[in-house]
Amino acid sequence: MADTNFDLIVVGGGPGGYVAAIRAAQLGIKTAVVEREHMGGICLNWGCIPTKALLRTSEVYGLMKHAESFGLSVKEFSYDAKKVVERSRKVANQLSSGVKMLMRKNKITVFDGSAKLAGSEGGLRKLAVAMNDKSNVTLAGKNIILATGARARQLSGLESDGKLVWTYKDAMVPPEFPKSLLIIGSGAIGIEFASFYRTLGAEVTVVEVVDRILPVEDEEVSAFAKRQFEKQGMKILTGATVSGLKKGADQVTATITASGKSQEITVDRVISAVGIVGNVENIGLEGTKVKVDKTHIVIDQWGFTGEPGVYAIGDVAGPPWLAHKAMHEGVVVVEKLAGLNSVHPMKVDNIPGCTYSQPQVASIGLTEAAAKAKGLQVKVGKFPFIGNGKAIALGEPEGFVKTVFDAKTGELLGAHMIGAEVTELIQGYSIAKTLETTEAELMATVFPHPTLSEMMHEAVLAAYGRPLHI
Repeated sequence: MADTNFDLIVVGGGPGGYVAAIRAAQLGIKTAVVEREHMGGICLNWGCIPTKALLRTSEVYGLMKHAESFGLSVKEFSYDAKKVVERSRKVANQLSSGVKMLMRKNKITVFDGSAKLAGSEGGLRKLAVAMNDKSNVTLAGKNIILATGARARQLSGLESDGKLVWTYKDAMVPPEFPKSLLIIGSGAIGIEFASFYRTLGAEVTVVEVVDRILPVEDEEVSAFAKRQFEKQGMKILTGATVSGLKKGADQVTATITASGKSQEITVDRVISAVGIVGNVENIGLEGTKVKVDKTHIVIDQWGFTGEPGVYAIGDVAGPPWLAHKAMHEGVVVVEKLAGLNSVHPMKVDNIPGCTYSQPQVASIGLTEAAAKAKGLQVKVGKFPFIGNGKAIALGEPEGFVKTVFDAKTGELLGAHMIGAEVTELIQGYSIAKTLETTEAELMATVFPHPTLSEMMHEAVLAAYGRPLHI
């Protein structure tokens, strides 16, 4: 019989949950994880990782279309949709297996099942676990971390059916490749799928309810992205809503309303990418002091809920809905529980966001508009990809890097990028913000040549009227 008493029990084995468990084990805390489906959660199995495998395929395919510009001759090329999906699933399965290995390596007990809070007894929190093998077990722990994640939001009248109307999960494993798609929502998920399917040849229409795509990004980035996507042949409708869907045998006719006018378009498939809702149901929150606001558990800066001994991290605890945010939250909660003096609370402004479309988008901190809305005086610098030797050599001269500084203190308030490999570059600004770097340190930093990273230096110099290469 497996041990059922622990110092810490984590409910959910996604990025936040398994990282929290590993950090706890490193600190000598006896830890268990309860996971109902896949270790690694949505991210490793149906989100971050497999989508990047798909996007890598489309990126390579897109480069093949322009082989001649690189001095290469490619007579004929095509893709096998089944093999594209198989590669994506293989990558996801490899990483999910890796997480299971990490659990064993760190001597973390894993229970395959669904858990519910079940009160407390003798100073220990209790969890009722319905095991996947149909048995039941009661676990007891000094502390419980809820890392139950989230799921796709379903809009009334636009619900997914797995055949004609897809969620992100359906869109990753298409039984056949659609010739036309309507994507509802232009956040990171919607735009990534739009980019993937468009690059592989589908006719793609994106509908966004607000007045610009990628609405959380800086306005200049959104505008540039729209122009680039339209050059690729995407149709983008902003300030628009899908007011109805008529399903046929193998197509869908959507009614789209914008500026008081309606139009109908017929497509093979629809992808709904309109946000997520937290998994707060059936985890025993009733009768506790845990507060839920708009499907997300309310926490303080340390991940503490209103219920003693119960904590929450990751997507279930609210935005930003990012795997790396969940991981960091897990470490923060565990180190706080362990009494480490070195632990610092999460700073949302220091969390980078990435969209892996073509072109890529990455950002951190305040946009120019958000900084001004706070009443701050700002200095803004921009540097274009066309001014960078490495970007030209790569054949990727479209894009820019933008920095936003506090004019009075020199604090780096935000950085915003669009172009090749910016999802890798953004980490440089992440480190700068964590170190509370000012423009002086960034200007004095030596960036290697020739690299794309030189644009980060130039964008800082440009904010202070000192760019060297434009």
